[in-house]
Amino acid sequence: MEDEIKQRRALAVQRFNDGESPESICTSLGKSRFWLYKWVKRYSEGDSSWCEDRSRRPNEMPNRTPSEVEEIVKMVRLNLYNQDLFCGAQAILWELEDLGIKPLPSLRTINRILSRNELTHRRTGKYEAKGTPYPKLPSLWPNQTHQADLVGPCYLKGPLRFYGLNVVDLSSARCGLYPSESKSGQDIIDGFWEIWKRLGIPERIQVDNAMSFFGSPTHPRGMGPLIRLCLHHGVEPWFIPMAEPWRNGTIEQFNDLYQQKFLDKVVMATADDLKRESLAFEQRHNGSYRYSKLGGKTPLKSLAATKVKLRFPDQEWAPRHRLKKPKDGRYHLVRLIRSDLKLNVFGELFPVAPELKLEYVVATIDVKDQRLKLFLDKIQVEEFDYNLR
Repeated sequence: MEDEIKQRRALAVQRFNDGESPESICTSLGKSRFWLYKWVKRYSEGDSSWCEDRSRRPNEMPNRTPSEVEEIVKMVRLNLYNQDLFCGAQAILWELEDLGIKPLPSLRTINRILSRNELTHRRTGKYEAKGTPYPKLPSLWPNQTHQADLVGPCYLKGPLRFYGLNVVDLSSARCGLYPSESKSGQDIIDGFWEIWKRLGIPERIQVDNAMSFFGSPTHPRGMGPLIRLCLHHGVEPWFIPMAEPWRNGTIEQFNDLYQQKFLDKVVMATADDLKRESLAFEQRHNGSYRYSKLGGKTPLKSLAATKVKLRFPDQEWAPRHRLKKPKDGRYHLVRLIRSDLKLNVFGELFPVAPELKLEYVVATIDVKDQRLKLFLDKIQVEEFDYNLR
């Protein structure tokens, strides 16, 4: 095919040089005059390869990223990868900012550099869910669902020992941070209250089974400070299965970012330093960190685009521990029923039917009715008396 095209070009030029009219040549070949004169001009240049196609790529590309910047991006990416850290475009951009590189390439430019150099492969394959279906909480709009975790104890060079309460809104990816010297009931209440003052109060909050969140295994029905705080303010707590931290995957991934970009980088020696820098990191993340799942928007831009009206605490200071026992509301535990056919509710065991073996169920505690209701795929399959103390 390529040889036929070259022969057609050579024949057209030969006919032109023999004196045949351009109109006759173009009509017989189904080509334009522009096409004919283009190849006549090429032939007159005396190049033996005149009838071959030439690259249309320009000799100079004024908008291409300078080679020095491209090399820096590649080196930063390699360094992050070798340390087993986040090494995507956003992580690279933050690293370049911290290194003081000027001018900074855009996120889009970094992505192009990575793609051009085939540096976009994942460290591991994309996760594919398999096995037993797992109940997933909705995240269609801001503050529909938050994930939270308590990190620590962490240590500063002060020396200062502290715990970091981290919260992420699943829809907008906004984060909230609150460091405290302990994980007492009042610190838990203060932490969520301060974060809610900035992020707004969610409809649901998903946490692990730490005692700081549910209360005490000695009194499993006593409702800990977080449960009481949530129920008093219309929030439904959800507790993930025991020993399955990946069910809180979003906050776990954020904790890695928190460690890499905050604790490992920012120099802090006092509680005031910690409080100030924690707020600064939260604002930097929410205002400048761009997520592909948000269409390249920052968390604050994503929130603004939804135009959702958020609900905030109605008073400045957090309620004092110990909060009164709520009279209504619900909280939930997701549990995998194992071969022993027991439902574990904060250490208290309830027998269940054999049909639930190796299934994830949702145990819903209805405070008003004092009942424990068991659901499989949103269908109630069991119910127990559950007198709250």
